[in-house]
Amino acid sequence: MPRIRYSRHVPSPLDGLGIEDLLDALSDFFLQSGFEPAFDRPGAARGMEALRRAIMERLAAMERIPRRLLDEWLDDAGRGDARRMDAMLDALIQRMIDEGWLKTGAGTDPAAPMRSGSLDDAIGQARFEITDKSIDFLGFRALRELLGSFGKSSVGRHETAHLATGVEAFQASRPYEFGDALNLDVGATLLSAVARGGTGIPIELEADDLQVRQADYESSCATVVMLDLSHSMILYGEDRFTPAKRVALALAHLIRTQYPGDSLRLVLFHDSAEEIPIRKLARVAVGPYHTNTREGLRLARRILMSERKDTRQIVMITDGKPSAITLDDGRIYKNSFGLDPAILDATFREVQTCRRSDIRINTFMLAGDPHLMAFVKKVAEIARGKAYFTSPSTLGRYLLLDYLRKTVETVH
Repeated sequence: MPRIRYSRHVPSPLDGLGIEDLLDALSDFFLQSGFEPAFDRPGAARGMEALRRAIMERLAAMERIPRRLLDEWLDDAGRGDARRMDAMLDALIQRMIDEGWLKTGAGTDPAAPMRSGSLDDAIGQARFEITDKSIDFLGFRALRELLGSFGKSSVGRHETAHLATGVEAFQASRPYEFGDALNLDVGATLLSAVARGGTGIPIELEADDLQVRQADYESSCATVVMLDLSHSMILYGEDRFTPAKRVALALAHLIRTQYPGDSLRLVLFHDSAEEIPIRKLARVAVGPYHTNTREGLRLARRILMSERKDTRQIVMITDGKPSAITLDDGRIYKNSFGLDPAILDATFREVQTCRRSDIRINTFMLAGDPHLMAFVKKVAEIARGKAYFTSPSTLGRYLLLDYLRKTVETVH
């Protein structure tokens, strides 16, 4: 007969800790955008030791562990209570790997492929990345936080003044016309047949009796979010790029879950410009770059012209002046001092091209310099878009309200 051995339960500071709550607390660490030794280049994997320290600091902030234990662990993780906490920390990270929230990297080579694996391998390789599952979760949490700041919000679709036959019925029925969705109003159809042929049974239906429900026509929208990757986004004691990343992730989650007919693409602009998948956004870091606004607009325009949507728009998030352009021969002309007339003229010409292509540009400026504000207002005027002068703390509120409401206004 098998024996069952009972042991006394020893309470753990991690009892009842949800991984999602921990990820939420670590969101700033995962999305941070500045230069650090752990970042060999944008997109590089992060250091496992940095993750371990970040988790311990968050556990102390959540009052899961006393500050005294954190200090002991930082001083020497191999003694007493700190040693036991270190073993719990290893088990916690292993759980995050097993559940698909993290994946480990190979060695210190930032170009090495990422994979799932044991924590022993991870510590030896000293690298990790968050997975698509984690990125989607961070987008969901960011969206919930932003929408919560609006008070009572009702997330619907993009309303227009047009009527069409669809799924949601809001208007009176009308006779069926060739090409309509067969969204029949059964009651109105039967009444039409009775009015024509009387109340005899069976009721004989004819094509002219068919009545279809009308619904508000809901437009589809193609959006390109342009993120400024220049070094100024982390200068002057303020990280402006991390909030921008958080808002982009929230917008991507909103579109995927509430606006499946819409599309969202992401363009980074710096010395040049490039498109990246949304899933790679959390791993992007600011670099020692200038601001090639024109090249970002050109790439965004080419992307949008390939989209078959009712409306097309560019959402540009920046904090600086255009300070670079790509010349016809491929060389990049840079000027960090003042607003260069040649750079401004080339940028405004691209804005005009976007307008001729029926692309609206909405700019979210994260700085308050009068000369930069004048530049943003000029872009909005040419492109028939909107200019938002905001801060990292209010960026998400204004951007999501703009997307949800589609009203034409300027926020000062």
